[in-house]
Order: sequence, then C-alpha cells, then structure tokens
Amino acid sequence: MTSPIVPTATISLEAAQALLAQARRASAARGFAATIAITDAGGHLRAFERADAAPFLTADVAINKAWTAASFGLATHQWNQYMAQPAVAPLAHHPRLMPVGGGVPIFYEGRLVGGIGISGGSAAQDHEAAEEALRNEGLLS
Repeated sequence: MTSPIVPTATISLEAAQALLAQARRASAARGFAATIAITDAGGHLRAFERADAAPFLTADVAINKAWTAASFGLATHQWNQYMAQPAVAPLAHHPRLMPVGGGVPIFYEGRLVGGIGISGGSAAQDHEAAEEALRNEGLLS
C-alpha cells in the first residue's frame, strides 16, 4: 500500500531569519530600502520585514514575489516571459502571481523549501539582492 502521507521539506525559522538579514545587507549595498518576504515551500509567510523608508506597496509585492517563486520553483522574472504565451497569459489574472523580478525559489539539497521576495529597488536590483542573499547562505541552486 502506498503511504497517504507525503513528507515535505521547508525552510526553518532560523534559516529564514538569517536569509532575511543577508537580504537586508544585499539591498542596502545596492542603495535601496527593501521589503523582504520569505515563505515556506507552501507559500506561507515565514519571515518578513519592511524598511522604514520602503513604500507600503512593497509589502504585498514582496510577499507575492516570494509566493510566486515558491509556487513553481521559478524565479519571478521568468514568469514575465511566460505571460507572453497565449496558453499561459490567463494566469496574469491570478491575484497573487507577481511576474516581476525579485522573487527567487529557495532550494536546499535539490528540494524546494521556500521562496524569497524583495521589493523596493528596480526589478533587476531586487533579483540581484535576492540571489546574493541566497548565495551567502548557501541556498542558491
């Protein structure tokens, strides 16, 4: 008989907080006040912070970038390219899908364990800061 339970891997709170600190440093090094969201593999918020100077809109954007990255294990800038395909374009109407750079999936030992979303800089700056933070924590695949 097949087991009715599927074990899942997820980022620990300690790892999420360490990643958040790395993302704060990476964003500051690029000269912008960031909002940073980290989700578990199911897209549920695990760690979050919004810098004092970050616009309030960046809160939802960062959370949705992390959710989008965790949903399929794809960086959010890749979704922008997919939206041009007619078969995928209707997903643009999903209220949480954020096809803007700055969301990156988190992998550990080849398993998807969460997503990170950064908002506050340009899409390229957000993406670069997320990748740097993941790299510094040994979580960039």
